[in-house]
Amino acid sequence: MLSYRPLLAAMSLSVLAALSPVTGYAASKHKQEPAKEAPASAALKVSTLGGKFAFTLPAGYAANPLPAGDAAHGTEGASGTMYLNEALKRVIIVTESPIPNGTQVSDNDDTFLDGAAAGLASQQRAGLPDYQKVSEKSMKINTLGVRQIDSTGTMGGGKTITTTLVAGSGARMTAVEVVSRAADQSSHDAFVQQIVSAKAPAAK
Repeated sequence: MLSYRPLLAAMSLSVLAALSPVTGYAASKHKQEPAKEAPASAALKVSTLGGKFAFTLPAGYAANPLPAGDAAHGTEGASGTMYLNEALKRVIIVTESPIPNGTQVSDNDDTFLDGAAAGLASQQRAGLPDYQKVSEKSMKINTLGVRQIDSTGTMGGGKTITTTLVAGSGARMTAVEVVSRAADQSSHDAFVQQIVSAKAPAAK
């Protein structure tokens, strides 16, 4: 099974920092200074895997680039952005990275999706003592195969619900993690549905 631990470790640190009572964005495991937090903006377009997975965030989210990956930590070629809505206390982490071992996959590769979903769930379970996987399902967003993992846990001192969407195409994979307060289940579900219902832009 391929290992996705370095990628999700960086994601989890960012989510924990965003949900922490401590104000500000914590330093990453790479010991790099994070980018200065951007102000909340109008609607933001998010695109990954060359536009095959794209959606729009409504107004109110501040975009904060994550530190670039590096070879020393097994994350070379990885990049990502954290989107934080202070009013809703919701965090979205979008990352993209090379698939380990130079593996190439199709847009709907069950073997890759099985391994990626299992690896991501394993890392989340290791990072959150009270992690509970609620469900996992397969879907297609346009032509792209996507696995959705729903879970619960405690981050930043509070109960949270998390939806992780993972997909791959060619030599790259992406993960979109949506973290909301446990009390916001209905709005969380509606927000995730908005993401997975988005249509990719037409090819030029």
